[in-house]
Amino acid sequence: MHALVVDDSKAMRAVLRHVLKELGFEVLEAGNGLEGLERLRHNREIQLALVDWNMPEMDGFDFICALRADPTCNHTCVLMVTTETDLSRVSDALAAGADEYLMKPFTKEALLGKLGLMGISPC
Repeated sequence: MHALVVDDSKAMRAVLRHVLKELGFEVLEAGNGLEGLERLRHNREIQLALVDWNMPEMDGFDFICALRADPTCNHTCVLMVTTETDLSRVSDALAAGADEYLMKPFTKEALLGKLGLMGISPC
């Protein structure tokens, strides 16, 4: 499976990349929502996007809205991975089209649990 990590933090991208690779994913990265959309449009093999909320140029919420509005890549499952813990943010992200929501900091087991809820079984 192919996954895309969209986060402006290089450290967080590295953490997610490491965990996803351990689970058997091929991983691409983007530093903001605009870069993430470009990666998705050029790589149709991406089945999963893990997206931060707070990023420059295009935040995670706007990324999800743009992704869901684009019929060429709206099939991608989206897991919002963020420090935003306010329930209204969770609700907004899910209403916009996120499939699940994972709050930072998280464990590998928590990530696996969310993937399971999304029907994604890593290798």
